[in-house]
Amino acid sequence: MESIGPLEQTLHTARARVLADLAAGEVAAADVVSMVEDSVVQRRWWVEQWPEGAEFVVGLVAQDVQDALLETYGRWPLCPVCGSGDPHALEVEPELGPDPYWVCHKAGVKVAAVGSLGTATGGASPS
Repeated sequence: MESIGPLEQTLHTARARVLADLAAGEVAAADVVSMVEDSVVQRRWWVEQWPEGAEFVVGLVAQDVQDALLETYGRWPLCPVCGSGDPHALEVEPELGPDPYWVCHKAGVKVAAVGSLGTATGGASPS
C-alpha cells in the first residue's frame, strides 16, 4: 500500500472539510463538488510553491468555493446565528492562517470550525 505524502494529506483534509460544510447546507451538487476539486488543484500548485502555507489550505479552499458559489448559487454559508435581518454569509477567519473558522461579523461570533458547520446548524439548513 502506497502512503500519501503530507501535501496530499493536507489537500484531502481541505477537500473533506469543505465538502462536509457543503453537505451540511445541502449544497453539495455535482457542479459544486467540481468547484471544490478546481480549488484543490489550484491550491496544490500554490502549496508546491510555498510549502509553509500548507496549514492555510483548508481556509483558502473554503474561501475559493465561497467565491465560486457567489457567482452561480448565491451567498454561502448563510449565517445560522442571526435569525432576523437580511440573510448574510459567514466569513472565514483568519483569511490566511491555521485552524480557520466560519465567523459572523454581524454578531461578532465564531460559528464553527471549517468542516464543522453541520454541528452549528443542527445538520440541516434553515429553509
